[in-house]
Amino acid sequence: MTMNGWIQILVFLGIAIALVKPLGGYITRVMNGERTILSTIFGPVERGLYRICGTRESEEQHWTTYMAAMLFFNLAGFALLYLFQRIQGGLPFNPAGMGPVSADSAFNTAVSFMTNTNWQGYGGETTMSYLTQMAGMTVQNFVSAAVGVAGAMAIIRGFSRASSRTVGNFWVDLTRSTLYILLPICIVGSLVLVWQGVPQNLNPYTAATTLEGARQTIAQGPVASQMIIKHLGTNGGGFFNTNSAHPFENPTALTNYIHILSIFAISFAMLNVFGRMVGNQKQGWALLGAILTIIVAGIGVVYWAESAGNPLLHALGLEGGNMEGKETRFGLALSSLFVVVTTSASTGAVNTMHDSLMPLGGLIPLFNMQIPPLGGIGAGVYGTLVFAILAVFIAGLMVGRTPEYIGKKIEAKEVKMSILAMLGPSFAILALTAIAIVIPAGLSGILNAGPHGLSEVLYAFTSGANNNGSAFAGLSANTPFYNVAIGLAMLMGRFLLIIPVLAIAGSLAAKKSIPASSGTLPTTGPLFIGLVVGVTLIVGGLTFFPVLALGPVVEHFAMLAGQTF
Repeated sequence: MTMNGWIQILVFLGIAIALVKPLGGYITRVMNGERTILSTIFGPVERGLYRICGTRESEEQHWTTYMAAMLFFNLAGFALLYLFQRIQGGLPFNPAGMGPVSADSAFNTAVSFMTNTNWQGYGGETTMSYLTQMAGMTVQNFVSAAVGVAGAMAIIRGFSRASSRTVGNFWVDLTRSTLYILLPICIVGSLVLVWQGVPQNLNPYTAATTLEGARQTIAQGPVASQMIIKHLGTNGGGFFNTNSAHPFENPTALTNYIHILSIFAISFAMLNVFGRMVGNQKQGWALLGAILTIIVAGIGVVYWAESAGNPLLHALGLEGGNMEGKETRFGLALSSLFVVVTTSASTGAVNTMHDSLMPLGGLIPLFNMQIPPLGGIGAGVYGTLVFAILAVFIAGLMVGRTPEYIGKKIEAKEVKMSILAMLGPSFAILALTAIAIVIPAGLSGILNAGPHGLSEVLYAFTSGANNNGSAFAGLSANTPFYNVAIGLAMLMGRFLLIIPVLAIAGSLAAKKSIPASSGTLPTTGPLFIGLVVGVTLIVGGLTFFPVLALGPVVEHFAMLAGQTF
């Protein structure tokens, strides 16, 4: 650990926080239908899309109708992306002659991008045509992120409205977040990435001869347009197999910083949107404070673990930190920062191979994913609010009164739905991991023996069920078993979280607002921040500590005892 490393980390956090208020104000105006600087350009497009959809800006939906529209849209996106992959061999923009993707891999990938998870069991440059990458993956990167924003807006309206039967209009939320927020930023961002050397073309792959005389095929294509949205939309799916560790995806230190900042930009701003819409920006800052507390602690642990290195190598006289799987241009500080940011924000992009992390360094990204996303573009808002609801419920039990949060009584339905939102993804992780490590189809994909092998499987299902998409990379996951099983984990993790959240939104919107009293728990100060952090860590720890103890924790102590796997 170095002072220079911490300065780089602190500068990043400072810029990310500085973007919160201006971007949060802009997003609030957009989602409220107010006029913005882009209204002249996108206003006619927006109204035209409403006519195509057969809806109106003023036409709002009950939460069940909102949910039905969301599910229908996701089903259509899944079907279209699955079809693209299966018939891509006969479609244009396929200069490398990619054939059809197998049924199980196409299912896994279609589910992955539709759910905003972007788990990739395939190599992008060796599997997908340009058309599939552009019209399939990149489009889903936009709309799946917009679906997340829509879910966040629904629960925000649940808190901000009173005695209302509606939570907004899904088609309006989807359109506005795509047109006015994601698309303009991505146009500018992709041009900046092209300026920095990220390819954006439809050229055939380049054949080159190395200095040794060997033939090498250099993949390229429409890379920049996918890179910016994969980070901004907290998607994570890379154009190339090695993701943001590939020099075409991440050619410079500036692009690396842009990638990391993009992950948190809208994610953090959405909490400011929450504060603005409930009439008290301090509420959003309090939730952001809770998230940053966990994130900064995670960065510290990963940076320390990777800087400390492997004691077995130190015993051989090889001093220094753990640079295995790292990008030497960025060093341990920015590699550790990327590890924590991408796994705490449900993104899954990587510039470091997580399979090469030290045991405790690998524990942090695992745990980040096992609690609901802290910084996802939409999931980060409703995942954090679920824990906030649980925190005020526990506080109410301690003082013996009905809990309240932002003028709404938190009663049985909200608590039950919050528990369901927590249990759904957790059940998918633990149940599917247990199945995978006892049947031959699951065991055959594990690269490493012992606790690290368990961590590989646990990481895969954790990443799938909690909307992330990164991998330990030691697992051979492109098999019929893992493609189907991880696909099911992604479906359970996405919809067993977002459906209860929409139910909470509908319940809260229908309630009357009540004024704060002397017995109301203040929810903007350090006490509430500590309560949310404590509940998050305790619930996550009670749920996952046993399996984490059998994986990275055991591996750490075995390493200290001189045992390797």
